[in-house]
Amino acid sequence: MTITQLEYIVAVDTHRHFVKAAEKCFITQPTLSMQIQKLEEKLGSKIFDRSKQPVIPTEIGEEIIQQARIILNEVKKIDQLISDKQGILQGELKIGIIPTLAPYLLPLFLQPFLKKYPDVTIKVKEMTTDIIVEKLKTGRIDAGLLVTPLQEPSITEYPLFYEELVAYVSKKNAAFKKTYVLADDIDLKELWLLEEGHCFRSQIINLCELKKQTKEKSNFEYEAGSVETLRKMVELNNGVTILPELATLDFSTKQLNMIRHFKSPAPVREVSLVTHRDYMKKKLIDVLKQQIIDILPPKLSLNKNKNLVKIFEQSN
Repeated sequence: MTITQLEYIVAVDTHRHFVKAAEKCFITQPTLSMQIQKLEEKLGSKIFDRSKQPVIPTEIGEEIIQQARIILNEVKKIDQLISDKQGILQGELKIGIIPTLAPYLLPLFLQPFLKKYPDVTIKVKEMTTDIIVEKLKTGRIDAGLLVTPLQEPSITEYPLFYEELVAYVSKKNAAFKKTYVLADDIDLKELWLLEEGHCFRSQIINLCELKKQTKEKSNFEYEAGSVETLRKMVELNNGVTILPELATLDFSTKQLNMIRHFKSPAPVREVSLVTHRDYMKKKLIDVLKQQIIDILPPKLSLNKNKNLVKIFEQSN
């Protein structure tokens, strides 16, 4: 059994395709297949079910691949230990970030970080919370930027800041006349929501206690795919939605006039940098965390978690 063979089975599991895995490993497909076959013969077990398309691991194969990922991560720690000892900050960080954070948080810290640490490569991809957690567990990404707490024992959370949630209200909505709003002031018939799969949707449901209320049937229902769509739906089609504070930082005067803050203590969401419990690249993660904290707008740094809105939908 070799480290290279373990890298090959992990590549096939990641891409679920022998040719794509071979391309990523910079070898030919026959070479990759031969090495995996040798490993299967050595172990006396089939790792992949080649009759399926895309190819999938066998039951025992899943356990072997999971252990292979752990072994490869431990091997990588050796290089990381040397770099840390030499005081060299270099390498690659793979980061998953949720869509309701990406357009607003990334522009704040990404360029300053890359300018300060030119030998570090950052690869960022937007993902839902569930996918970020799954990829952290399998070692496919190094860190996630998302909303917590997650209630995941294998995930370590480093809270960065607390982001206020605000109501964004059209002039025709009754809540527009109020200085401060309560959750009860939001007319559910005129509330715009994100589509299923977004943790921010679950927070709005919990904040407004939607499951305890009966939403009257409408002849039009729409679930948005982004916070920007929610904003535009209010501006162009009236109604109300909930926005995270970062999404309002570049608002015009007209848009700022459509914001209504909730009565104190204002609801907030906790934004964290998360890693797997046994993560590597500690020094890179630490400097990234500090860079984000240092570049935050003063208002966000002052927010407290007095009224933290839960992520997960509550039962009736």
